[in-house]
Amino acid sequence: MSAPQYIPGHRLLTGRTAVITAAAGAGIGGATARKFLEEGARIVIGDAHARRLKETEQALAEEFGAANVTSLPCDVTDETQVQALFTHAEQAHGSLDIVVNNAGLGGTAELTEMTDAQWSKVLDVTLNGTFRCTRAALRSLRSAGRGGVVVNNASVVGWRAQTGQAHYAAAKAGVMALTRCAAVEAAAYGVRVNAVAPSLAMHPHLVKVTSADLLDELTGKEAFGRYAEPWEIANVIVFLASGYSSYMTGEVVPVSSQRA
Repeated sequence: MSAPQYIPGHRLLTGRTAVITAAAGAGIGGATARKFLEEGARIVIGDAHARRLKETEQALAEEFGAANVTSLPCDVTDETQVQALFTHAEQAHGSLDIVVNNAGLGGTAELTEMTDAQWSKVLDVTLNGTFRCTRAALRSLRSAGRGGVVVNNASVVGWRAQTGQAHYAAAKAGVMALTRCAAVEAAAYGVRVNAVAPSLAMHPHLVKVTSADLLDELTGKEAFGRYAEPWEIANVIVFLASGYSSYMTGEVVPVSSQRA
């Protein structure tokens, strides 16, 4: 089954300001940045890759207007950089409404061969980074007192076992649990916290770090016989960020056609 036709924006996020992490490049973060702009939002994008981030900012600014796009390099393993990103968003736009925690790191290693360093690196980016950004987001949104939305990027691997993915699966399961706990706490000040859990979304970096045989195997498990386009995941993130999901919090929404 071929990918469906790209769906244009419907101005669902007009007038809102969003922070999106790991948004430089052709993956889910980059697709989400573009989708948010198409939906009328102003965005602040962060990424650990400063050069790619600046190129992404410039390209989006040319298309959507410089007033709607700003960026700041941000390594989510560094609390100082996380704080700087959120301060930059507040100073640039005077408000913050939505935070998308997209930063994550994978890798493949059998558990018996996995080093402490491999385990810790994946956990620090994927789980601890989401914690740091969620904490910063909730502090900012609570202080502003206008409500808001946090959307985290989890994975179906947080539910389903996969060889060589113990560190990534543990991190993504942690993101799911963090999402649920944060949602219970944040409801008191009108902030919703949800997550998406994609199965297989294709982007150039994934091709570089994953073997062709494994990609073929994973694609074969998808009911549609294809991987998701990053913008298909971004569409669900838009839904969770918009008023159409106003009664949803603490939910992890699978974006998957995976059969097993």
